[in-house]
Amino acid sequence: MFFDITQLILSFGYFALFAIIFSETGLLVGFFLPGDTVLFTAGILAAQGMLTLQAAIGVCIAASVMGDSFGYYLGWRFGKSVFTREEPHFLDDYFNRKNLERTQGFFRKYGIKTIFFARYIPVVRTIAPTLAGTAEMNYPSFLSYSVLGGCAWVLSGTLAGFFLGTLIPNSLKILNVIIIGIIVFSLLPVIVRHWRARMKKHRKRSGKNRK
Repeated sequence: MFFDITQLILSFGYFALFAIIFSETGLLVGFFLPGDTVLFTAGILAAQGMLTLQAAIGVCIAASVMGDSFGYYLGWRFGKSVFTREEPHFLDDYFNRKNLERTQGFFRKYGIKTIFFARYIPVVRTIAPTLAGTAEMNYPSFLSYSVLGGCAWVLSGTLAGFFLGTLIPNSLKILNVIIIGIIVFSLLPVIVRHWRARMKKHRKRSGKNRK
């Protein structure tokens, strides 16, 4: 799979970069796409002279911002109707008016931080823009932090790849190992948050048992 990503970029160049980053950030079905991996690989390829670093960064930032805005539009245009459907459906426990109000409240309070930091968490960076649109988050604020988050995410990913590609000339040969490390690192926030939630529940149960 990792080899295919490299070959995809080499075969289709900047179009592949744009399509993957846009799809992961703008289309809910793109949650499985490896955005972090693509950015890092693009940086390594730029270090090897197979891409231009400035062009790769520009294309990826444009794709991430446009993808975010498209995801926002999808949520703004269709999201509310999903939460407020009158007909019963199998996701009633999740998509209902009460949860819509909770989502709106969450984005009023934490929307700016969410849009910025979601860039660094797989899956979350896919669904956050759509939920922001559904919650009708102020679009200028959304766009501002989408641009800031997109720039920070793209620059950190591509420049890290470029630095490693410059430091290790044959880095493409060990790309699979590097990418596995990237995947583990990118999932760390989710793992830590899950572990903390479990520990919190465990402490609560222990406290109840002592009483």
